[in-house]
Amino acid sequence: MRVEILAYLAEVNKKIITFVLYSLCVFYTAGVVAKPSLIFGVVPQQSAAKLAQQWQPLLDRWGELAGVEIRFATARDIPTFETRLLAGEYDMSYMNPYHFTLVNHTPGYTALARAKDKQIKGILVVRRDWQGDLQDLQNQVIAFPAPRAFGASIINQSELGQKGINFEAKFVGSHDSVYLGVAKGLYPAGGGVGRTFNSFDDKTKQELKIIYRTNAYTPHAFAVSNQIAPEVKQALRDAITLLNQDPQAQRSFSMLSIKGLQTAQDSDWDDIVQLGISL
Repeated sequence: MRVEILAYLAEVNKKIITFVLYSLCVFYTAGVVAKPSLIFGVVPQQSAAKLAQQWQPLLDRWGELAGVEIRFATARDIPTFETRLLAGEYDMSYMNPYHFTLVNHTPGYTALARAKDKQIKGILVVRRDWQGDLQDLQNQVIAFPAPRAFGASIINQSELGQKGINFEAKFVGSHDSVYLGVAKGLYPAGGGVGRTFNSFDDKTKQELKIIYRTNAYTPHAFAVSNQIAPEVKQALRDAITLLNQDPQAQRSFSMLSIKGLQTAQDSDWDDIVQLGISL
């Protein structure tokens, strides 16, 4: 009789242990599946390898603080990025101010943040040994990243036109390609922005100098698709304060040549809307 009772208890214990292990597996699996995974598209101002090195550590930390997984993505060039952005392929994105005005309503992106204490200015760079001034660019070929690159192309071209300087625009795909092309003497001048110039290869950068800066505007937007659940959006927004205080994130901000992030609203880019840009 005692042996039968012990056997019965052993069988009961076995079933209890099996149930507990099964429950833990279900809970763990459900937790993994439930964790949102977001694709973060970065406008390809620089090479994909450099962008991944600069961005993924920041996205990893932001995801940890917000309880989501954020995966870096970019495109081979700015026009391809624009096509994907306009198709709503990115869950989150770092986009230039003009891009944000294009996709704010269709397919629909909401601003989360922008660089802290910063505005965007276009710059024109030339070789360091260049002796001319802005008027000497009359009728020259000037390199730009892409037609819709806001600071580097749109604003630079607009202000050159306002000054009566005629030129031929050559689009070379990225900010890095602009700086390399000018440094190699392929073009007398090229358009960029301060952030990409500051983070460019130091050796090549020493061969260049800035001869012009445009007016200042609201900088690039960190935005999230309207298809993302409201609670996920709020978690991402709430994590920004923690991100600014995080030592690991600070190292990433340094690589990106920004001080940190500040929360933003769609109306922050009204200055861009009022320009009435049409390309």
